[in-house]
Amino acid sequence: MKLEGGLVEAIGSTPLVRLERLFAEFPFHVYGKLEWMNPGGSSKDRPALYMLREAIRRGELHPGSVVIESSSGNLAISLAQLCCRLGLRFICVVDPRTTEQHKRIIRSFGGEIDLVTEPDTQTGEFLPARIRRVNELLHTIPHAFWTNQYGNPDNSRAHAETTMAEMASQLGQLDYLFCGVSSCGTIRGCMAYIREQQWDTRVVGVDAEGSILFRGSRGPRKFPGLGAAILPGLHRQDDADIIVRVSDIDCVQGCRDLVRREGILAGASSGGVVTAVRRLGAGIPEDAVCAMILPDRGERYLDTVYQDEWVRQELQYEPDAAASGSLPL
Repeated sequence: MKLEGGLVEAIGSTPLVRLERLFAEFPFHVYGKLEWMNPGGSSKDRPALYMLREAIRRGELHPGSVVIESSSGNLAISLAQLCCRLGLRFICVVDPRTTEQHKRIIRSFGGEIDLVTEPDTQTGEFLPARIRRVNELLHTIPHAFWTNQYGNPDNSRAHAETTMAEMASQLGQLDYLFCGVSSCGTIRGCMAYIREQQWDTRVVGVDAEGSILFRGSRGPRKFPGLGAAILPGLHRQDDADIIVRVSDIDCVQGCRDLVRREGILAGASSGGVVTAVRRLGAGIPEDAVCAMILPDRGERYLDTVYQDEWVRQELQYEPDAAASGSLPL
């Protein structure tokens, strides 16, 4: 059982593009890593491939295994796609915040959806309830294997060896790296690479308001994939030099600015990263080289981020007409 050839070879080596219009008022250079151009549509293709490949190498996965994961959507799509190629059964534990489009894509690859409908009674959050459900499945399904994106070091190694290495090969030493945080695999892997190279890059962790990561305060959040309700095993306080917290509205506005000015239709967390660059812009030196990771594609958010009525109802916010532009909202 091997993960090689075919679409596997298309994972990684995503474009890194200069964002000339979005931050034109600032004297520094910003590049966007277009992770939505991975075959599964997000940066999660990288850790999905790495975690499965390493589990196969260690003998933890074999024909007949059942792969289980808790995911807000993107990692589940990546795992469903690769498990389909391997001929393995895949079960994803999700909660009501996972979009219908994410669930349809997972099912299209033969993945199974296990929906947790009630949040954890102590925290009021869904993630602890999802993980509890994963453990129930592990104890009831023969040959079940949990990839465990929250604590598996292969998650972060994937980003050290591919995501950050690719940016370094194109840009050299970065002055700033802007990275959304959730499972903390991406930021931990990127920081590991930066420390190994002994760079003085400033790593900016972009976290959601309402997330408890990096000593944040728990609160409601609408969008999956940014922030967390519990501290994952990969979380390290010193993996970010700067933390910028963004609201759901920031994510919407940032996404709409990104598509209007650069023609890039990206997912919710990318809008938060755009906001973070703007907030720190006045303090970034002239000619500094900045990179931002844009994790997933925007088509999965057409009914939320890019839907005016949803924004009005769910966020009590009137979308900026200028930012909406000519989008098919």
